[in-house]
Amino acid sequence: MIIFDLACQHNHRFEGWFQSREDFDSQLARGLIACPHCASPEIRRVPSAVHLTLPAAAATVSAQPPLPTSTAAIDMRAGALAAFRQLSEMLLASCEDVGADFADEARRIHYVEAPARSIRGEASAEEVEALLEEGIEVFRLARLKPGDFH
Repeated sequence: MIIFDLACQHNHRFEGWFQSREDFDSQLARGLIACPHCASPEIRRVPSAVHLTLPAAAATVSAQPPLPTSTAAIDMRAGALAAFRQLSEMLLASCEDVGADFADEARRIHYVEAPARSIRGEASAEEVEALLEEGIEVFRLARLKPGDFH
């Protein structure tokens, strides 16, 4: 299962879940995907980003109810943070940091011009979109470095 961030011609953003990139392409070509907000069939993939926290200003205008402050809720948040730290450290340990060469190196790996391996680095929104359009699966995370978690 793969999840794509999508947008219609009116820039309404939504998620689509597909069996594969080919499944998405097939459904799009057959006109089976439409915007859930306006029913527009003109759909495109857009770069996705993982959002882990909101800035304080954004949190004050959010429609989400405040998090409970019970001991169970605090324990749950602490457990989620610990799991995120563990996952992040695992990603850092298992990916080669290629820095600003990320887009070029991802292409070399995809086109079998470089050894297959997990990489991480820096890429602009435009570079990420271009990689996705080429069928190179990438995802964005905040810049993580060893020692970021206390």
